[in-house]
Amino acid sequence: MKYKDYYEVLGLARGASEDEVKKAYRKLARKYHPDVSKLKDAEERFKEIAEAYATLKDADKRAAYDNLGAHQPGAEFNPPPDWAGFAGMGGAGPGAGGVHFEDFADLSELFEQFGLGGRRGGRARTGGASAGAGFAMPGADYEAQVRITLEDAARGTELSLNLAGADGAPRPVTVRVPKGATSGQRLRVAGKGGPGAGGAPAGDLYLHIELAPHALFRVDGHDLSIDLPLTPSEAVLGAQVDLPTLDGKVQLKVKPGARSGQKMRLAGKGLPKAGKGETQAGDLYAVVQIMVPAAPGEREKALYEELAQASQYDPRAHFA
Repeated sequence: MKYKDYYEVLGLARGASEDEVKKAYRKLARKYHPDVSKLKDAEERFKEIAEAYATLKDADKRAAYDNLGAHQPGAEFNPPPDWAGFAGMGGAGPGAGGVHFEDFADLSELFEQFGLGGRRGGRARTGGASAGAGFAMPGADYEAQVRITLEDAARGTELSLNLAGADGAPRPVTVRVPKGATSGQRLRVAGKGGPGAGGAPAGDLYLHIELAPHALFRVDGHDLSIDLPLTPSEAVLGAQVDLPTLDGKVQLKVKPGARSGQKMRLAGKGLPKAGKGETQAGDLYAVVQIMVPAAPGEREKALYEELAQASQYDPRAHFA
């Protein structure tokens, strides 16, 4: 019988992963699908691609195929004597029940005989359609990188995108990004990918989320942090300050003796967590930064000099 190199048909190396097999099939199927391709050999190539995919996507079929060994495409060969048993055919094999390997023209006929492959030359089907009803292929999945603001991530947003269609023409798509999206997240939008052929469903759109830098907040997952500038007197004596959050300003009580770098936690004031209630969110951390005036007035200088004379505090005592 004639050997077919299914890996070569899909442009893959032996040992390719399941995901690589799927991606290679979708790429080639879009190119050669008879409903969309204008190439003369599109239908024949599509049959070869579908036949190869039907074998390699299934773990048992692929294992049986791999056990045949590697041969030149189109070369005459016979399966090894123990192949029938390995492929789960029981006692079937050369001479079993009058079946001989040399009776088959190629691999597709052999796999069909033993229930390990699709019908040779058959057409892809949808639902209960007959074999001659036409090809059906799901639409391609699309990937898109999108940048949103922190406020959009907190509240959710609607985006208008222009995706490149199969013919290269832009295709406008409106998608909804739910609240709680974070940088590096990959969101699936069902049915917003490429259109299917032959009545098959459209593919999906995958959004890769990137958060734009914010003027005030830093992001760590669903937690946020913000610098909290304090005057020396506020740090020593304590203060009540207005602190920005994604929901507006809140009153924050700073206890006396605040230290530079100290973090104050505001629970639930970070980014909301997708699928959770309004109270389920990350935290906001206010990081104390003690600031001094760059150009103090004469009165301020005098008071600082008086304080320096009166204070016994030595922040470098541990250097001794």
